[in-house]
Parts: sequence; C-alpha cells; structure tokens
Amino acid sequence: MKIQTYNNHIRFYTPHHFVYYPILTLFLGSSIYFAATTDDCLIWSFISVVFIFLFCLAFMLRQHYALTLQNRIVRLEMRYRYFSLTGKRLEEFEYKLTDDQIFALRFAPDNELEPLVQDVLKNNLSANAIKKAIVHWKADYHRV
Repeated sequence: MKIQTYNNHIRFYTPHHFVYYPILTLFLGSSIYFAATTDDCLIWSFISVVFIFLFCLAFMLRQHYALTLQNRIVRLEMRYRYFSLTGKRLEEFEYKLTDDQIFALRFAPDNELEPLVQDVLKNNLSANAIKKAIVHWKADYHRV
C-alpha cells in the first residue's frame, strides 16, 4: 500500500467517480442536447430534470451517510486518543475547535498531537495549516 501523505490523502471510489458520474453526465448532456434540438422539447426537458435529480441524489446520499458516521467515529477517536495521551478530556475545550480542525488533527501522531492541539487553540489554525504542520503523518487508509 502506498504511504499516505498530505499530497496523496484524497481518496476516490472508482465505480462512483469514474463510471457512474461520467455516464450520468453523458446522459444528462445528451438529454439537454435533444431538448434543445428536437421537436420533443418538453419530454427531453423532463428527462434532463430527472437526470439532474439522479445526479444530485446519488452524490448527496453517498456522501451523507458515510461521512456522518465517519465524523462521529473520528470525534470519538480523537477524544480517546487525547485522553489516553494526556489524561485530560478533549470535551472540556472541544467546542473551541471546528469539525475541520478536529478531523485534521487525526493525522497527527501521538507525540505531535498535544502540542498541535495547543497551537490550534492558541492560533486558530485552519485544517489545511494543521495538516501541513504535521511532521510525521499518521495515515488513515480506512476513510470514506
């Protein structure tokens, strides 16, 4: 498995990103073309709307379910890691951190986590800045 870093941590799902969406885009483009160039404008416009609806629905559902669960798990993981490393509860100041900051902190190894959390609280670093500040990236190969 390829070593994960900041530069390659984005993940794609091949059937969804490179098969379903391109085919749906092709069908949508074709239906819009036929709606604009044929006498059956009404039916092709309706078909175009259906494809737009399918496109949006597929994207929203795929992302929503997986990411909601993943976000809850990451928060629990961060609470556990922080408590086991420091003996202090993350929940005491977790409200000061945005979701993106918490999610970015999960890539920090144990020895960098506490100082990085203090830096985030002090300087309000963005998620991108947090990821770039990590010296020894802790890979997460099981993300959605």
